[in-house]
Amino acid sequence: MLSQTIQDALNKQIKVEGDSSQIYLAMASWAEVQGFEGISTFMFAQSEEERLHMLKLVKYVNQRGGQAKIFGTVEPVLDLTSYKVLFKQLLEHEIKVSESINDLVGISLDERDYATHNFLQWYVAEQIEEEANARYILDKINLIGDDKGGLYLFDNEMKNFSSPVTAPK
Repeated sequence: MLSQTIQDALNKQIKVEGDSSQIYLAMASWAEVQGFEGISTFMFAQSEEERLHMLKLVKYVNQRGGQAKIFGTVEPVLDLTSYKVLFKQLLEHEIKVSESINDLVGISLDERDYATHNFLQWYVAEQIEEEANARYILDKINLIGDDKGGLYLFDNEMKNFSSPVTAPK
């Protein structure tokens, strides 16, 4: 059985993951309209992945005797001036998600809820991968600079982005 403190903290993370899905969906939509087929494909996939992260939390809370809370979504506030700015925001967002996961891990230890602590280790590893991927992509964007041919190749490669770091699934 989950303590109320753990249940509340997990429900907060459910909202974080749901909001993340919406943020990536907004990024995907913008990229698609701008003609960035590869970037939009990547962002749509990221949106779905974040939704699955949320569902994993929902199921965990409910299976442990708690009640998962499903929150409404808010319109993401993004700077959509360029693909470079988009990916900088992606990294900043993933860092915030990592901080939220780390806070949750700390709460699970404070509450001596070792089952939840163990469950959350997957999220810790996943966030390491998410941040590493964002940094890797930003490094590629910085290499491209203002080269249109480089941008074309980058966008094309994003269709089949393969993580240089792989977290356990």
